[in-house]
Amino acid sequence: MTSERSATTRTRAQRSQDSRARILDAAVACLIEGGYSGSTTLIIQSEAAVSRGRLLHHFPSRDRLLVAAAQHLAVKRVADTEQRVRRVVEQSPPSDVFERADRVIELLWESFSEPHFWAAVELWTAARVNSEIADALRPEEKRLGAAIRASMARMFGDELASHPRFKQLRDLLLTSMRGTSMTYTFDRRDPREDAMIDQWKDLVRLLLAG
Repeated sequence: MTSERSATTRTRAQRSQDSRARILDAAVACLIEGGYSGSTTLIIQSEAAVSRGRLLHHFPSRDRLLVAAAQHLAVKRVADTEQRVRRVVEQSPPSDVFERADRVIELLWESFSEPHFWAAVELWTAARVNSEIADALRPEEKRLGAAIRASMARMFGDELASHPRFKQLRDLLLTSMRGTSMTYTFDRRDPREDAMIDQWKDLVRLLLAG
């Protein structure tokens, strides 16, 4: 009897966890598709295919839901970053550090045109006037930033990452890519052909060669 009750409890807990995950995935999808203003609880509820009661049980307010979505999104972005590390390690030749660096630049730039990045931008914009979202984002973005910086060092490899100017390069790349990506909000084009890509590759050689 006890084992049956435990199994029932686990099943209920699993169902609750599953519905929460569906709601969070739906919130992120809505941020990507419709932006912050279009991410209403009714739309998220429909996207997640849950009842109104189930959504309110997990998230009593829209802001709490979007705050949780921010945290959920940070986890996904870290996972994406780690996947890029594996791609570089597996595919890039360790004998040519600058050829490897070129590949790193291309992979980093890809991350600034992916849906998860744009969902984060929507939350950053909302945080400007919403202190609850800002307070939730701050620690998550700090953790994410630390994970990205550590991942970049692994992607570039020990030889380049140990260079005295690597930190300068890393921060310049991240801020420049973030700023360049924002221009795509009003000027849609193929990011693979952005003129900045070659400039970022040149910057690596300028700062880290010798």
